[in-house]
Amino acid sequence: MHFRERWAMLERSGGVLLLCMVLAITVWGRGQAMDETNEKTVAPTVRVRVFDDRGQWVGPIDMPKVIKTEADWKQRLTPQQYTIARGKGTERPFCGALLDNKKTGVYTCVCCGLPLFASNAKFDSGTGWPSFFEPIAAENILEKPDFSHGMVRTEVLCARCDAHLGHVFADGPKPTGRRYCLNSESLSFVEAGNLQQLADPSFQAASANQVPRFAEAVFAGGCFWCTEAVFEQVNGVVRVEAGYAGGDPKRANYADVCKGDTGHAEAIRIVYDPTIVGYRKLLEIFFATHDPTLLNRQGPDVGTQYRSAVFVADQDQREEAERYLQELTAKNVYDRPIVTTIEPLNGFFPAEEYHQDFARRNPNHGYILQQARPKVEKLRKRFPKDVIH
Repeated sequence: MHFRERWAMLERSGGVLLLCMVLAITVWGRGQAMDETNEKTVAPTVRVRVFDDRGQWVGPIDMPKVIKTEADWKQRLTPQQYTIARGKGTERPFCGALLDNKKTGVYTCVCCGLPLFASNAKFDSGTGWPSFFEPIAAENILEKPDFSHGMVRTEVLCARCDAHLGHVFADGPKPTGRRYCLNSESLSFVEAGNLQQLADPSFQAASANQVPRFAEAVFAGGCFWCTEAVFEQVNGVVRVEAGYAGGDPKRANYADVCKGDTGHAEAIRIVYDPTIVGYRKLLEIFFATHDPTLLNRQGPDVGTQYRSAVFVADQDQREEAERYLQELTAKNVYDRPIVTTIEPLNGFFPAEEYHQDFARRNPNHGYILQQARPKVEKLRKRFPKDVIH
């Protein structure tokens, strides 16, 4: 029986009305199911770096993008901020409140508070807008082509909320050669002494008596560019910081340390989650990715500042490090004696900003290709289950 014949029978029997009702209920049900599915859709996330409740730099971590309605943004921002940050406007040159700001601190997104630029990357470009030669973290900004106003430019946006910040140009100073030309109205400023105000809730302790979630380890194994590159790959490590340990605090700067007479070693401070990776595992990775039998040198770098050392913060770390050294020696893992020292951690002094995340920010640098990359490859080959994939 053809479809039109069946329809005629339904009309004669009054079944058309019933059929329409069934179809309507079916369509409505499907719509409801789609609505429920949409409600359960996971919000988009972004991988960024943030500050913890001690004002320390952590990440990158995954967190939801900040998405609001235009009405919400208008209520949150001033008219000028909204016009520029959400409407992609541009403030008049030499009029921005942050143009001549000389204070030390961090510039954040006016819309969502994400840290974007640090004061030590700010310079006077003479253009009339706040200018920086690099962001505080590459993950925290987005860059995309902008063909508006008959020009070809590269727009800079906040990675977490897509706020318009300004544009980036290839006429900046060393070491990056870039000029991030930004609008004051798209930024807020927090002084260095108040960085705990930027703490992401994920890293705040529930109470003053709570056991800290993270632990720290300090190792020295040659150039800190290499050791930093290795441990940034390790699952459970939330932050790695290049710096100096074991020497005179007054001379903890790169120019002095390079002289080899300050007592320092180029070291890294590792902040890690002990529920994911333990101190013992970090020791295993440390010894496997550098040569602990070389005295005061690693690769082409020679001097006491390049010595192999484990800086221990307490007796537990000392006992763990001594125990592991004894195991390596007993098993004859190396053809030559291990010369790694175990030294008390009497202070860690962060290195200059341009040393931080050097391998990540300069992946094609000759030294990184020749010295750091092989160490990272060795890590991934020997510890495949312990690295970030």
